[in-house]
Amino acid sequence: MGFDERPDIYVINTCSVTDMADKKCRNLVRRAKKNNPDAFIAVVGCYAQLKPDEIATIEGVNVVLGANEKFNILDYLDKEAENGKAHIENGHIKEVKTFVPSYSANDRTRTFLKVQDGCDYFCSFCTIPLARGRSRNQSVEETMNVARKVAATGVKEVVLTGVNIGDFGQGKDENLLDLVKELDKVDGIERFRISSIEPNLLSNDIIDFVSTSNKFVPHFHIPLQSGSDKMLESMRRRYLTDLYRDRVNRIRETMPNACIGVDVIVGFPGETDEEFMKTVDFLKSLDISYLHVFTYSERANTTALRIEDVIPMHVRQERNKVLTSLSHKKKRAFYESQLGQSLPVLWEASENEGLMHGFTSNYVKVEKPFDKQSVNSIEWVDLAEISRNGSVSVEANMMLIDEK
Repeated sequence: MGFDERPDIYVINTCSVTDMADKKCRNLVRRAKKNNPDAFIAVVGCYAQLKPDEIATIEGVNVVLGANEKFNILDYLDKEAENGKAHIENGHIKEVKTFVPSYSANDRTRTFLKVQDGCDYFCSFCTIPLARGRSRNQSVEETMNVARKVAATGVKEVVLTGVNIGDFGQGKDENLLDLVKELDKVDGIERFRISSIEPNLLSNDIIDFVSTSNKFVPHFHIPLQSGSDKMLESMRRRYLTDLYRDRVNRIRETMPNACIGVDVIVGFPGETDEEFMKTVDFLKSLDISYLHVFTYSERANTTALRIEDVIPMHVRQERNKVLTSLSHKKKRAFYESQLGQSLPVLWEASENEGLMHGFTSNYVKVEKPFDKQSVNSIEWVDLAEISRNGSVSVEANMMLIDEK
């Protein structure tokens, strides 16, 4: 059922990494109430854990559930707002110790398998430990049981997700590499991608295994946040630029065509023009494929609020533009480096102006005329040229390598 099909119950799962996430929550509540004024609305997730009283005052919300309570949502469907304020069930985040692996089920071609939650890192800009609790996961065996259920759905690609996925196995005699090796054996799934992983937790052993894997694709997304060691220390990150460069170089040595994405924050307190230029120069020197650029925003209860030398918002926005432009150049250069190659593409179901899109194993977005028979199939294609919309068009001769 779609959002606009007047369901009786809306569950809005929130983020709270930026102020924009909070605003999106409010807009979604208003939209849900407009679609069905009689609908029951539950708000869950990070925003609900951090600011339940704020959400409870939003007109139309019936119940607000914290990080632990959201898994028992059926127990609260009889709760109603009273005196203009929603019912709140919100335990202390330190009490949240359980984790159940789960997966998304709304895409025919790709599933997100959540294998870990929480974070113990407490970076100075981040509220995630306050919203999601301590790092935790189930065993490799339990996670594999869920992965086999995913395989039975017929999807071709699985993206491993978590708040700090590289921390998988903490406190146990298992780690992420153990999980990756077992997932590589799962029948029925053609591809696995590792989502964002901290550079200090992306070991050479993981990189080397992916380079020879049957199923794990050559695509890494590695948060950097700053190319200045001084800023990394102020952010309370657990690595410096030398380690980050080593990780990128190791990937390039073992997988020359790998796609490498980078997270970076601009405008963190104390980021002078000189420190910002260190980030620009460092990123230019790296053989990476694209950037996700975030403008720093103040978050309550974070230690970054104590740092002086706050950067004006207009300066933050200008720095965002600089790195966004660099990202476009990096992505274009990466795509150009792949032209002329023959690569496998997993085609997706969506159609736009008569075209369908898919991604190569190394995350190049590819397009061709829509063909219903190609949906959720993998085809080898010859990458021809970059189109006006930024995707890569393909040569006419293609070979199906995977039956649906």
